[in-house]
Amino acid sequence: MKRERLWLLAVLLPLGILGAMALSSRAHAQNGALLKPPPGSQMAIVVFEDMECPDCARANPLLEEAARTYKIPLVRHDFPLAMHTWAFDAAVFGRYFEAKSKKLGDEFRDSAFQHQSEITKDNLREFVERFAKEHHTNLPFVVDSQGKLAAAVKMDQELGNRVGISHTPTIYVVTQGRTTPPFVEVVDRKELFQVIDALRAAIG
Repeated sequence: MKRERLWLLAVLLPLGILGAMALSSRAHAQNGALLKPPPGSQMAIVVFEDMECPDCARANPLLEEAARTYKIPLVRHDFPLAMHTWAFDAAVFGRYFEAKSKKLGDEFRDSAFQHQSEITKDNLREFVERFAKEHHTNLPFVVDSQGKLAAAVKMDQELGNRVGISHTPTIYVVTQGRTTPPFVEVVDRKELFQVIDALRAAIG
């Protein structure tokens, strides 16, 4: 842990973005090894998000822009908060569309964020049906008859709990951890690009 903090000081202080890349004591205390880039990638953006969370909706375009700009994966984890009445069901629908294709799943999440203020627990199904129709995708009456999609969402929640997630969105830039800390929480989203630049430079 001490070595990682010294690394942060050495790399980030000259760039003037130490505050944006600071590893929180909460994140340090948890198992950072749980957060890894997908196979074949040296780096990824990882976000724990809730489709009913207004701040997640604000963060979403920036995360997608960063992933496109740096050509690195954006790994989404569902972390629907108990206070949000339709977030868990939306996450299940998101998993259904993602099972069709990752692109379709991402488009559903984008649409949910864009129309977030219009969606309620009562009209969520109507919104999902409209999305499916617009994207020429079949939507069965019961999308998760075996409960596998809900189980996948709960697995993401359990992962978030193990990592120490307490709010959404929680954003990390993760690496293989050979020459850098394995994960860094992005505290200030405005400096996400500098965070990635600093880690890329350290990876070489």
